[in-house]
Amino acid sequence: MLISFLFFLAMFAAIGVSSFVKSRGTKKDYYLASHDVSPFLVGLSAVATNNSGYMFIGVIGYTYATGLASIWLMVGWILGDLLGSLWVHKSLCRATRETGESSYAGVISHWGGSRFVAWQRLAGVLSLLFLLAYASAQLVAGSKALYVLLDMPIWSGAVIGGVIVAAYCLAGGIRASIWTDAAQSLVMIVAMGVLLVVATKSVGGVGAAVQSMGEVPGFLNWYPQDLLLPGAAGGVIFALSWLFAGLSVIGQPHVMVRFMALQSADRMVQARLWYYLWFTAFYAMATGVGMLARILLSDPGSFDAELALPMMAMELLSPVFVGLILAGIFAATMSTADSLVLSCSASLTHDILPHRIEKTWMLKLATLLMTAAAVGWALLNKQSVFSLVVMSWSALASAFAPLLIVLAFGGRPSQRARIAMSLIGLATALLWRWLGWHGHIYEGMPGILAGLAVYGVAKWLVREPLPSGANA
Repeated sequence: MLISFLFFLAMFAAIGVSSFVKSRGTKKDYYLASHDVSPFLVGLSAVATNNSGYMFIGVIGYTYATGLASIWLMVGWILGDLLGSLWVHKSLCRATRETGESSYAGVISHWGGSRFVAWQRLAGVLSLLFLLAYASAQLVAGSKALYVLLDMPIWSGAVIGGVIVAAYCLAGGIRASIWTDAAQSLVMIVAMGVLLVVATKSVGGVGAAVQSMGEVPGFLNWYPQDLLLPGAAGGVIFALSWLFAGLSVIGQPHVMVRFMALQSADRMVQARLWYYLWFTAFYAMATGVGMLARILLSDPGSFDAELALPMMAMELLSPVFVGLILAGIFAATMSTADSLVLSCSASLTHDILPHRIEKTWMLKLATLLMTAAAVGWALLNKQSVFSLVVMSWSALASAFAPLLIVLAFGGRPSQRARIAMSLIGLATALLWRWLGWHGHIYEGMPGILAGLAVYGVAKWLVREPLPSGANA
């Protein structure tokens, strides 16, 4: 198993490091791959970055604990993601080329011909903080996988991951991350499919699996327990809130930078096709694996539910496939951590510092500093991967998604309105989580709605009509 793991991990790492052959040594190439990424690579890379350790470790663990009701995360997420794509992606890709900016916040700040420096610096600080938290969660996910399958100390995965992230960044910047993402997407959808088939056969087929799941109290309920409202009404609100989780993708710099790097905005349809086909298939299989894990690993009180995937792989698969899955999980978390760290670096060098850094060696130095910060956070982290990812995800979405929606629909809010939208949206999401209501409704929903409400109030105060129409 160890040999298999090292072989596949070395293969993924070699793909990423080999990207240096196409490096042009410029800031735009380091952060946006010179706008020269094909729809196929954009789609698969965005899927891998979106899924990462959250899917392999977090979602499967959540499904193990929750049961069939977790399907609403998948349905809501994919539909919300699609809506965001139809509203925003193409407009953002065009704005990236028109503004000539290298960072996510930089493009938004310059969208429409103006430059809002104060908002851009605020966005840079918020991005840096929550993307670092997100990156630490990816390193923790990789650490958990190594701990279960190779019995390595829990801290070692974060350190090894940090070294790999540094190698990717020094080699080819965002291009290294995209290439590795695509490779691991191809491998992991095969590995997840194999695990799903083997697990189903091991319990006697689909019928026997459903029967066994039915014996677990509440496991096949359509809606989670303890909802805000009882019955179907509470379930609808729960599912709707996770539609906002999918919509939140547009507020994630590390995902959206893939679409910003697309060869042409006119090729967005092809990129969407690759993205949603892969995403739907993989999410459905991950949900199935999580449910099967509950009847194969039947004592939920004896271990961390987020270790369900690697433990089930060890029980059911040959050492070669276990090594493949472990390498895939680790590569996914590392390539996502890589893109998160690169986005942190872009925030620091392009958005926060008063004088932009253009020299590539200084960009790489900033990226190494961000990598060290992410590793340190991972070593000190006490939260679950699922909790840390959702918190970071909702915070970024609440700060940025409302503004992106408004811009894509033709709105041009002032700097004060932008700052208010970002801060009030973020504060609403964090308060919602602090009050403990996120267990009933995903906190990004009230956060995004609050940001949009701020814009509505601002438009009403200046008596200007709300924009209509969008570039899909």
